[in-house]
Amino acid sequence: MSVNPPAVSDDPVLKLLNVESAYGPIKAIRGVSLQVRRGEIATVLGSNGAGKTTILKTISGIIDPRKGSVEFKGDDITARDPALIVQLGLSHVPEGREVFPLLSVRDNLMMGAYTRADRDGVARDIETVFAYFPILRERSAQDAGLLSGGQQQMLAISRALMANPDLMLLDEPSLGLSPKLTREIFEIVVRINRERGTTILLVEQNANMALNAADYGYVLENGRIVMEDSCPRLREKDDIKEFYLGFKDEGVRGERRWKKKKTWR
Repeated sequence: MSVNPPAVSDDPVLKLLNVESAYGPIKAIRGVSLQVRRGEIATVLGSNGAGKTTILKTISGIIDPRKGSVEFKGDDITARDPALIVQLGLSHVPEGREVFPLLSVRDNLMMGAYTRADRDGVARDIETVFAYFPILRERSAQDAGLLSGGQQQMLAISRALMANPDLMLLDEPSLGLSPKLTREIFEIVVRINRERGTTILLVEQNANMALNAADYGYVLENGRIVMEDSCPRLREKDDIKEFYLGFKDEGVRGERRWKKKKTWR
């Protein structure tokens, strides 16, 4: 049975304004401004090292920005403590999963719900994530470190859901996964958005999967947003087709112009 997409509000649940973050003397993102509307899936596309992960770490408080501001649900959360940001309703699924390897699958899920006091709601959400990822029910007593890479990614997403977030940040969910597992993960991400109404900000190198799943997209190059549009329109842009989707409409000449000038039309 198909599920209608959630209503998308015109008011953003997340806003970044001219954010600049760095690692020591190296600027990773430069004047990034973006917003995510409540109820939508937004994506940030970019090559390795473009600054995608830094954006998510800045939002969730892991990195303090040098300039700019981060606003979540109308409140300024710039450089706030990450634990407080989680309590406000924001969950972060980091690159590389980072599950607790010596804890069981169930205990990992309970760690995701540590801010909650509604036991009945926690029990319902455990059943919900088991419905999304049945293998986690089968492995619920197993140490998380013994799961496969794909199963650990499922667990990381499920652990984030256990906080019952308003906004979930997903960092490279396809990293290291087979094409089949990648499709399965993205199908569940879309279901989470459609069925639970969870707003999602996704950063991803697999542009084809991201653009199919998301509603709105940003393209990041060398720490700067160089393009933004709805995902259906982004998919039709020549630069996206050539450099992210593998369609070289202008052939070698267009590729050489890109390598020489590094500019977007």
